[in-house]
Amino acid sequence: MEQGIAADLEGKAAVVTGAGSRPGEGVGNGRAAAILLARAGARVVLADARGEWAEETRRTIVEEGKGEGVPVVGDVTKPEDCRRIVETATYRFGRLDVLVNNAAILYDTFQQAADADLAVVQEALDTNLFGAWRMCQAFVPLLRQSQHGRIVNVSSEAGSLASMRGGTPAYSVSKVALNGLTRMLADELRGTGILGNSVCPGWVATDMGGAGGRPVADGAKSVVWAALLPDDGPSGGFFRDGKPLPW
Repeated sequence: MEQGIAADLEGKAAVVTGAGSRPGEGVGNGRAAAILLARAGARVVLADARGEWAEETRRTIVEEGKGEGVPVVGDVTKPEDCRRIVETATYRFGRLDVLVNNAAILYDTFQQAADADLAVVQEALDTNLFGAWRMCQAFVPLLRQSQHGRIVNVSSEAGSLASMRGGTPAYSVSKVALNGLTRMLADELRGTGILGNSVCPGWVATDMGGAGGRPVADGAKSVVWAALLPDDGPSGGFFRDGKPLPW
C-alpha cells in the first residue's frame, strides 16, 4: 500500500484525531495512520487530548523527512478544542482533504448491557460518537472546498449488528452509532466529491487492544486505503483491509 501512493497525497492536508502515543511506546492506530499519511506526502494536523503525545508523533514524522506533522491539543469532547483543530488546519494549510476520526475510549469488557453503568456509556458516546460528529460538522465546509474530500471514521467490528453478542456495551453501542453516522453523512454528501466510510483496523496491538493483536501498522493501512479512494470509490461503507464488512 505504501508504494506508488506518494503523489496521491502530495501537498494535501489531513487531520487525525487521537494521533498521539505515550512517549517511548510508539503504539496507537491514530499515530500509525498519521505517519502513513505523512509518508504519502500529506501535511497532517496531529490532534490529541495529550499534547505531549501528539508531539511524539510529530518527532517521528520529522525524523522520516516526509510530509509534515503539526501537533495540537485537541479533546474531541470539547467544542472549543474542536474549534482549535479547525483553526490550526485553516491557518497552517488553508484546506482539508482527509479527516480521520480515530479518537476512541473505553473498551469496557468489565460491563454487561443488563446492568451497565450508563455514565460510562455516556462517556464512551461523547468521544466515540459525538466527538467524531463534532469534527465532521466542523470540517465539512473545508472538505467541500477540496472537491476530493475523504472522511474516515475508525470503527470496529464490535459495532456490527450482524455479528454482535453481549458485552462491551459502551464501546459496542458507540461504534454501532458511529457506523450509522457514516451512512447518513455519506448519503447527505453524495455529489459533493466527499466520500465517507467506516473502517475497522481489526484487533491490533494497541494500548486498548492489548498484546496479541496484529501489528498496528497493518490496521492503519485500512485507514490510508479509505483516505486514498478514487473519486468513483465507495461511500457509506464499512471495510477492513479494503474489503466490505457486514453491518
